[in-house]
Amino acid sequence: SVNISILIVAVVIFLLVIHHNFLSLSDFLRRELSDPSPLGLQPIDFIPAAPQRLTDERNDKEISVVIAASDERLGGAIAAMNSIYQHTRSNVVFHVVTLNDTVDHLRMWLRSPPLKNLRYRILDFDPRVLEGKVQVDPQKADSFKPLTFARFYLPTLVPHAEKVIYVDDDVIVQDDIVELYNTPLKPGHAAAFSDDCDSTSSKVAVRGAGNQYNYIGFLDYKKETIRKLAMKANTCSFNPGVFVANLTEWKLQNITKQLEKWMALNVVEELYSKTLAGSITTPPLLIVFYKQHSSIDPMWNVRHLGSSAGKRYSPQFVKAAKLLHWNGHFKPWGRTASYAEVWEKWYVPDPAGKFSLIRRHPEAYEAK
Repeated sequence: SVNISILIVAVVIFLLVIHHNFLSLSDFLRRELSDPSPLGLQPIDFIPAAPQRLTDERNDKEISVVIAASDERLGGAIAAMNSIYQHTRSNVVFHVVTLNDTVDHLRMWLRSPPLKNLRYRILDFDPRVLEGKVQVDPQKADSFKPLTFARFYLPTLVPHAEKVIYVDDDVIVQDDIVELYNTPLKPGHAAAFSDDCDSTSSKVAVRGAGNQYNYIGFLDYKKETIRKLAMKANTCSFNPGVFVANLTEWKLQNITKQLEKWMALNVVEELYSKTLAGSITTPPLLIVFYKQHSSIDPMWNVRHLGSSAGKRYSPQFVKAAKLLHWNGHFKPWGRTASYAEVWEKWYVPDPAGKFSLIRRHPEAYEAK
């Protein structure tokens, strides 16, 4: 009987120890779940819960769309997001990348009644990540646009997505973006772009453009570093304003680090071509994705509406385009862009009154 009593006491003590450990573990887990992680990129705004009616009507598949929103072009980003949302039945989540001083303005605009059901995260981009990687002319510091490099950091911006769409702020979507999202990427390809030589819109624009749509238009082939890459100078370039990215492959190939390497090398060696006063984001992408990218349907990036070439498009062609892109000097919120009235259908007025359509006020445009 003594042995039985000892056994019972031992069992009771054992159970008490387990119970205590279980309570300690539960308390630890509660603390872990309630404490925000100090590491990683923290969104400023989280996705608002969609109303049940919209949840029922729209497909469950989540499509991540990344768009940069600078203060001076905020109206463009708003119109682009509105056009995407209104044309899809899919569960689109916008990852809106901006600078800290634009957050309040953006948040107010996104609360406008026409946009109330958009699902989004606002992400603050820290320009310090570009230190040593971009040469900034002190006399032209105002022309430096750090948000143009946000597309280089997609895995950081959308860490849990396997696939994302990146779009510039000067686009309007006229079809369901799920079709673009479903673009097939070949094995080993981290992204799909629209090639300049192959696109329907470029066939109109390229006439007389010389080297503007070839690698030699973006890279300085006099530099030994470029020549050693053995990339043909007449290789067709591609447009990085709209693309689909496989982030699993992007991370495997360390694409962001590769892009940063070529950015830093350019600071030292000036590898970019001087023949174009164009993008400083395109050259590193052309190098890293040389003959290592898939293609998107040309109708999903009908571009050059922001240049004189856009005037050559017929109304029927513009209507048939799945995505319109006003790349070039003339933006649709300005006075002289082609088919700006198509863009304006998706524009939502700025509740803060900061962003105005110059096209409506030519006298203000002339004064600048």
